[in-house]
Amino acid sequence: MISSSLARAILASVALAASVVLAGCDTDQVSLATNAKANQPVPPKLLAAMVEKDMDLQSPILVRLFKQEAELEIWKQARNGQFALLKTYPICRWSGDLGPKVREGDRQAPEGFYSINPGQMNPQSAYYLSFNTGFPNAFDRALGRTGSQLMVHGDCSSRGCYAMTDEQIAEIYSLGRESFFGGQKAFQFQAYPFKMTPVNMAKHRNNPNMAFWKMIKEGYDHFEVTRQEPKVDFCEKKYVFDAAKAPDAKRDPVFDASAKCPAYVIPEDIASAVREKQAKDEAEYAKLVAKGTPVARMNTGIDGGMNKIFAAKIPEGSTGLSEEAEGSTLQMLAMSRAPGTIPGTVNPPKPNFAATAAASQEEPVVAIAAPAANTRVATVQPAEKSGGFFSGLARKMGMSTADTTATASAPPAVAAAPAAPPKPAVAAAKPAPQPQAPKSVIAVKPPEPAKPDTRLAATRPALKPSVSDGAPESGNAQFAGAAPVVQSNSFDSRFGAVK
Repeated sequence: MISSSLARAILASVALAASVVLAGCDTDQVSLATNAKANQPVPPKLLAAMVEKDMDLQSPILVRLFKQEAELEIWKQARNGQFALLKTYPICRWSGDLGPKVREGDRQAPEGFYSINPGQMNPQSAYYLSFNTGFPNAFDRALGRTGSQLMVHGDCSSRGCYAMTDEQIAEIYSLGRESFFGGQKAFQFQAYPFKMTPVNMAKHRNNPNMAFWKMIKEGYDHFEVTRQEPKVDFCEKKYVFDAAKAPDAKRDPVFDASAKCPAYVIPEDIASAVREKQAKDEAEYAKLVAKGTPVARMNTGIDGGMNKIFAAKIPEGSTGLSEEAEGSTLQMLAMSRAPGTIPGTVNPPKPNFAATAAASQEEPVVAIAAPAANTRVATVQPAEKSGGFFSGLARKMGMSTADTTATASAPPAVAAAPAAPPKPAVAAAKPAPQPQAPKSVIAVKPPEPAKPDTRLAATRPALKPSVSDGAPESGNAQFAGAAPVVQSNSFDSRFGAVK
């Protein structure tokens, strides 16, 4: 038994060391046998969640990631064969804009479907722990897209990667490791610009990346209706999901990302469920467009985003291109606990104030489209709009006496701007711009940023505690077909079992 374990450990070390030479986000590969970070156990709270959701410790996982929401989801296969959401992690930092990575050095974090095998797991990363996303895949290469070493890693620092805290990546790494121990050859990594809902598709309908986003939404929909990892192929420089052999074919179809698509079919149970979902999505999308849902503005010079929970902890923190909290402010979130250690060197997204100020002087771009055929479209009453041109006109006519120009001697209280006449051309969803002075505008000083959390460690320890709070009452939870909760052997010796 000892000799067998030793042999597996040696083979695993050799295989991993020879798999890839990681650079950029990573350092050289070393033997996993002596790496304590890579062998940290799955936290007790996550183990308890697996028991509750009827999952095995070593069952397969699937990862989904959303830039706009700044969230990373870990899905795990339950005993019924379907994947269920195990945990959602807020992303500490991502760089670039919404949209796929195109070329080396563009600071873009990749979007699309990628496969993560054991050789892409880097236990000796310069950013605590990491795994390589596998960019570029066959689709990216067919389009001539370039880039390398695009990672999901710790340290909350990104130059084209997706950065978590060290504690978060330790958990994510342990879940991937256990899935490999259980026999999963590779786990799927799905990266999206945002959750592919009708609302988000309507907001971004004028984005030049929409054709690509509609294509990867197909895979998103396949997963949503089946809760199974979609099979991914490429042909004619496009994605193909869940392709199967045609009934009259003698062999499985062979796909080439740059070649013509072979004959294939999509199983009818999957195809019909996807069609039904897409029909509902398209009907809702048509309603939103007909109502005049404002189009999201393009990047105004902001580099990437950060989840609101992290932005609240950083002086002058900003969520950048990620969404801020609804119903709560960054000041309110500053009182909550951060999911991991935020390094002192973190660089939050910096808004381009000049571009934002210029954009605020313009009317939002609203694309109005006719409703889809045979689709009932809800109507909406025009909302009242305050400020802007009508507010200035009212003042000139003597209909308003409020002083909307800030001065040094102004009292701290801010008077509410008077309501202006209705403007039916603008939908209710459009945010009302601030009132403008007739000739000049003096910027109001922004509120003081939240003070930094002095409890954050300046340097990170070798090992990171779990970001999952608490532990189950009993530490003896067991999983059908799984190893004991506390591993007595190393990543190296156990990993050989899947080779």
